[in-house]
Amino acid sequence: MTLEMSKNLGGIGAILIVIAGLGALGTIYVGLLGLVGIILVLISAKGLTDHYGEGGIFNNGLYGIVMGIIGVISLVGIVAFGVLSAIADLGIDTSDWANMGLELQQRIMEGDISFILELLGALILAWIVFSICIIIATIFARKSLNLMSAKTGTGMFGTAGILMLIGGILAVVAIGYLLIWVAWILVAVAFFSIKTQPTQPQETPKQPT
Repeated sequence: MTLEMSKNLGGIGAILIVIAGLGALGTIYVGLLGLVGIILVLISAKGLTDHYGEGGIFNNGLYGIVMGIIGVISLVGIVAFGVLSAIADLGIDTSDWANMGLELQQRIMEGDISFILELLGALILAWIVFSICIIIATIFARKSLNLMSAKTGTGMFGTAGILMLIGGILAVVAIGYLLIWVAWILVAVAFFSIKTQPTQPQETPKQPT
């Protein structure tokens, strides 16, 4: 893969991730856009790894994405387990989906808030685990971006890496994900800013003697 192709794939992939982050196209389409974007960025990172002979570009990027996936799976799994566990503790028949919602509503109206408390505990635990995974993911992402910055001479990769790490640390609050989203915009710009041709030094005119 040529450097030009890696540059373009990475830029397009980052743009798709930015668009997916807007969440304006619906859940399914956002997920597909984000997935395609991640794949393109990974392909680009592999191309840069091969071009510059620096395995950390691809490896750290891959580790970051894997940690992000683990975070999402953990979030969904913990919440689902918490909901089913809370419903089971109430003695509600989970096989009867038609009446389960009505029975839950009736229990809550009667003042039985044990379900809400258990669900709240599951949500808090899921969010904490998810946030930790995001922090680890952004640490790996920053390492990859720093290597890209060093190898390509494009300092914006490093700026994006710092912003992404700060966003990961603040992932426990909403502002963190806004910073990560902005960081992906910088990543897109950085990819398209990669110089594929070496800069030729200008010859200094000789002074007459």
